[in-house]
Amino acid sequence: MAVRLFEEKDHASAYLQYRVAPQELISRIMNYMEKKTPTQLSLAVDVGCGSGQGTILLAPYFTKVVGTDISPAQLEVAMANRKPLNVSYRQCPAEELPFASGEVDLVTAMTAAHWFDHQKFLLEADRVLRPGGCLALLSYTMDMELEYGDVSNTLNDICKEFYAALLPFRNPYIGSSSVKIYAGMFDSCPYPEKEWNECLQVKRIVPLTAYIGMVETFSSYQKLQQVDPAEAERLSNDIRKKLLSAMKASSPDTEVTLVVKYFYWLACKP
Repeated sequence: MAVRLFEEKDHASAYLQYRVAPQELISRIMNYMEKKTPTQLSLAVDVGCGSGQGTILLAPYFTKVVGTDISPAQLEVAMANRKPLNVSYRQCPAEELPFASGEVDLVTAMTAAHWFDHQKFLLEADRVLRPGGCLALLSYTMDMELEYGDVSNTLNDICKEFYAALLPFRNPYIGSSSVKIYAGMFDSCPYPEKEWNECLQVKRIVPLTAYIGMVETFSSYQKLQQVDPAEAERLSNDIRKKLLSAMKASSPDTEVTLVVKYFYWLACKP
């Protein structure tokens, strides 16, 4: 793996607690697979699986699902979490998957592929995929939004303040936009059957604390926390207070609608 992050146990636990599990995208992936190879759903591999939220969503569709990650802390949290019997986890780099050539029906990476060595990962995914197998890479943009009554626009201006404050701490490996990375990987994928999809909105009703908690799992916030813990705490508290004031609410457990904007691409190996 090109970049190793998310390896502290507390961070891994927060990742499990706050990150959105993209059930809607799993449905899109499975619809794509059912058009291509509807009867071959033996093994799915979720690369960079983190704490396993996306991994377990694949369980109803495949005989066996394996989540892989480089981080022992993330895998420890994943394995401690309740999981279906057909789901297991393995520690390995994304570029060195412990599967035989042509063994895998689906390779996914959910909000993780931007950290990989992109070309090595694509070659490794191609190696383990069987002919007719599928590759599905997905992630979301940082500009998550909040909906609450008639003050949604005000809330989102405050959210933009949050993101702008974190931008200087964004890892240079992924640059200013991970969309460009995924577009580059899409262009590099040699499979003739592939499709790009942008801006699928996934909405969840969550307490305001969950939104703050999710942003705090971002690598940029984690970097700020390492460099200046007091400033990281001040920033979170300031944003929380501004959001509550705009909402005219006193409790940080007040529910809001969180809007996460996903993009993804799918490809079928010839």
